[in-house]
Amino acid sequence: MTSSQPPREQTRAALLDAAERILIESGYPAATTRAIAAEANVNHGLVHYYFGSVDNLLLETLKRFSAELFERQRALYAEDRPFIEKWRTAMGHLTGSDRGSGYGKLWLELQAMSWNRPEMRAYMVEINAEWRQILLDAFNRALIDYDVDPERFPAIGVVALIMTFNLGVQIEATGGVSDGHAELLQMADALIVDLERTARPL
Repeated sequence: MTSSQPPREQTRAALLDAAERILIESGYPAATTRAIAAEANVNHGLVHYYFGSVDNLLLETLKRFSAELFERQRALYAEDRPFIEKWRTAMGHLTGSDRGSGYGKLWLELQAMSWNRPEMRAYMVEINAEWRQILLDAFNRALIDYDVDPERFPAIGVVALIMTFNLGVQIEATGGVSDGHAELLQMADALIVDLERTARPL
């Protein structure tokens, strides 16, 4: 939050920042209207004034965080360098910076919350779809470059595997489990390296 922002935007940003911190540190049961307002040091009525409900505020928190990562991932996969390097960077984010930032925890907290709230679930599906499209664009190009049989390994299926793989890593890591994660990443890396070696000349 900066002093150059209008008061309205400062207050909105303060509430979003507060909601983000509470979700990551304490989980969605702790993310009440009063707790978020107290963390942001504003009147609790402003939560509903600016966002309509605490659920909307939490979703806007995830939307803001996700938008930053969407931009980063699109830029990554648009770079002119071998796909294996992009993959390693992406996996570095998954196991490093993204985990440190708390994004995985934020996503999982709201995912669990959405299971019993259809309006939230629809929104989470939209965010998932955007992540899926970013990966689909990247893997469509990579699989063509690697001359992979699209009938045996359709890009949409490969992306579903990667999404499920990433989610599993996030869930286990959030629960304090990391057994086999490094080895699994090495296996995936080795597979892509093999594809790089056998790819048809461009």
